[in-house]
Amino acid sequence: MEPLIAHIRQQLLLSSDEAKLVMGYFTRKKVAKKTLLLKEGQTCNDLFFVEKGCLRLYFVDDKGREQITHFAIENWWLTDYLAFDTENIAAFNIQTVEDSVLLQIDRKRLADLTKMVPVMDRYFRLNLQRAYGAAQRRIMMMYEKSKEAYFFEFIEKHPEFAQRVPQYMLASFLGFTPEYLSELRKRNK
Repeated sequence: MEPLIAHIRQQLLLSSDEAKLVMGYFTRKKVAKKTLLLKEGQTCNDLFFVEKGCLRLYFVDDKGREQITHFAIENWWLTDYLAFDTENIAAFNIQTVEDSVLLQIDRKRLADLTKMVPVMDRYFRLNLQRAYGAAQRRIMMMYEKSKEAYFFEFIEKHPEFAQRVPQYMLASFLGFTPEYLSELRKRNK
């Protein structure tokens, strides 16, 4: 079974006919590590579902540093949501962290899909709600906890990132310097 269909069926009922229709709206892409899928300043037209691999969403600050705000691994969605929704230019970049297999859908095809298979509108709403809730909790943890406590809680809840994501990327995501993250990892051993 397609990973996307399995993911949808974990959340709601989807008939075999609906599943075939859904898959017809997506384009599968095999993408090499470090491929730029979206560049800041481009119009954001696509939404990505990760079948295999890892993506990162980041911006470049005024000092030229990459600041990672999100990762997406298997069964996660990623885009510059505001730019995608408003048909505007992207404020973020999206790049593959690993060789990846992605399902891609553009704005028009997504609108057509949700008209043809109305239950998909609920699926996307549920996923956005969960993603927004996770972002809220991450922001709360950043303010509420010490940097050390934030790191250890993050690693405990998301051990898959500690092994897969390069240290400098994890440091950027957590708001640390790579040196500070290295120090915390040494203490953890």
